Amino acid sequence: MVKPVKKKMAGWGKYPIESCLVYRPESTQDLKKILSSQKEKQIAYGLGRSYGDTALNEDEGISLFNKFDHMLSFDEESGILTCEAGVSLEEIINIFLPRGYFLPVTPGTKYVTVGGAIANDVHGKNHHLDGCFSEYVLEFDLLLASGETISCSRVENTDAFWATIGGIGLTGFITRAAIQLIRVETSYIKATYEKAENLDVAFEKFVENDANFKYSVAWIDCLSTGNSLGRSVLMRGEHALKEELPAKVKEPFKPSKGSVLKMPINAPSFALNPFSISAFNALYYASFKNETKIVDSSSFFHPLDAIDDWNKLYGKKGFIQYQAVFPKSNDPKSGIRKLLERLTEEKCSSFLAVLKSSGPANEGLLSFPMEGYTLALDIPIKDGSLFPFLRELDEIVLSYGGRVYLAKDATIDPETFKKMYPKWEEFKKVKKELDPDGLFSSSMSRRIGLT
Repeated sequence: MVKPVKKKMAGWGKYPIESCLVYRPESTQDLKKILSSQKEKQIAYGLGRSYGDTALNEDEGISLFNKFDHMLSFDEESGILTCEAGVSLEEIINIFLPRGYFLPVTPGTKYVTVGGAIANDVHGKNHHLDGCFSEYVLEFDLLLASGETISCSRVENTDAFWATIGGIGLTGFITRAAIQLIRVETSYIKATYEKAENLDVAFEKFVENDANFKYSVAWIDCLSTGNSLGRSVLMRGEHALKEELPAKVKEPFKPSKGSVLKMPINAPSFALNPFSISAFNALYYASFKNETKIVDSSSFFHPLDAIDDWNKLYGKKGFIQYQAVFPKSNDPKSGIRKLLERLTEEKCSSFLAVLKSSGPANEGLLSFPMEGYTLALDIPIKDGSLFPFLRELDEIVLSYGGRVYLAKDATIDPETFKKMYPKWEEFKKVKKELDPDGLFSSSMSRRIGLT
């Protein structure tokens, strides 16, 4: 029998830190034994890149999926990959990009498992055109609390499919998935950089040009004020064609970069303050010019992956990543402006503030995106005063009909969650059918009143 080890665990934001019973299963049979013992609640844990307590389980069970990392089959003609749920997006890129295939959707880090990408229904810089990761998931196997494995797709066990998409691991263990890869001619991106002096100009440029670019995102200086509030650098891109590569590029497929730097220790708490981040933001903004150039895909899609353990930049107390979406139908620019104004008023430091446009919502009962704009912020935890401030941000988001991303969240309460995710009752109904005894549960699901 697989025995657990009691261990302190945290998500990527290093808050909260909780004591969990950690299992290391090596096979589906091990997973079935863990479930049949029913000693603790269970949740799957991939590579730990969810920020808060999505994959934590205080005093309960966590099953690590690092041994479920096998590629099972690949159809060269169709580009369909079948793999175990613990396979990482990095592994897929490293193996298939040199063969001319790329992920149809990738989040800001490649250190995410396929199972985690499904459970959090991750999205990327192309959501406005191509939707979430789930758009390219053809089917997956779901191991239920009963020990039965069911196949889920848009035509088979559809209720389970759409409850599991974005369902933060609460319907069962995803063990295998078939996903659609896309063909590319090179591993490079033709990237266009354009500066915007404030939020109004940034929104104008999004509205004017988003449909013309497959990938679109903007870095925002969230500490700029006055006429410069929301000054931005827009970063757009397309997969580069072979004929677009400069002469000095001899090979169309450059190997994907791993981490090239390492953050050895937690940064001291005084290092991150409004003055240091304001100075960094000013230098970062000045470092860009309006231009189009060829860049490698790693630096375009996953720039922070170049720094191993970059979360240590935010110090021992950790940080909150706060990502909210504002619907297109309800003046999203005004909502984002209010958020930025409150951040500057409170001198809430964030190096990373990212604005993206998003396309229509899908059928995932707890999937995050909706048509509109998302703003993501990294906010260091200095002391307890941050948490009432986050509640205030929640109220701003709610007043515009928006919601926060569960994969990033560590603080919302049950009332806020239910307002933000109106399909929660439908989700609970499907979960009850799949997991009648509530075996699958997490610290997050209990905090938000979902289990």
